[in-house]
Amino acid sequence: MQTSLPERESRPGFRDSTMAELREIAARYPQSRSALLPMLHLLQSVEGCVTPEGIETCADVLGISAAEVSGVATFYTMYKRRPVGDYHVGVCTNTLCAVMGGDLIFERLKDHLDVGNDETTEDGAITLEHVECNAACDYAPVVMANWEFFDEQTPASTCALADRMRAGQKVRPTRGADEVVDFRAMS
Repeated sequence: MQTSLPERESRPGFRDSTMAELREIAARYPQSRSALLPMLHLLQSVEGCVTPEGIETCADVLGISAAEVSGVATFYTMYKRRPVGDYHVGVCTNTLCAVMGGDLIFERLKDHLDVGNDETTEDGAITLEHVECNAACDYAPVVMANWEFFDEQTPASTCALADRMRAGQKVRPTRGADEVVDFRAMS
């Protein structure tokens, strides 16, 4: 069991407060490695994605290799390696959602936003991604905005949702949170 963590220099680009928060997170766990997921969330909320510098910093703070951190960061789809827009919109294109209209929603939204898969609109508002399953098959087709559910969507309702997000209007998911917050705030 690791009881204390080594003090490390801040890497260029990280504020001392971010480094202190990373150390604080790591200190909460009897096995410091267990802090990796919340540390990645913190770095993503600060930087908008998990950067190579963030991976190195986590490795330094936890005393593990950058390869181990990278393995975790690339395994989980919630950690993004490139900057994401204010809203990460995931359209389920797995079998049931696809049959129920998910493929059509994705294609229409790509055209509407003028982006491809895993691309961000020019204004930085929306990053669009097809996802394999949102685990909400009862409500197909399902779209997620920053991991909040929008059930039983149509191409028109999803394009309207994207327009409201781009206009800075509050959007309310069909269940869960009262409103969808921007990507950095929820990471």
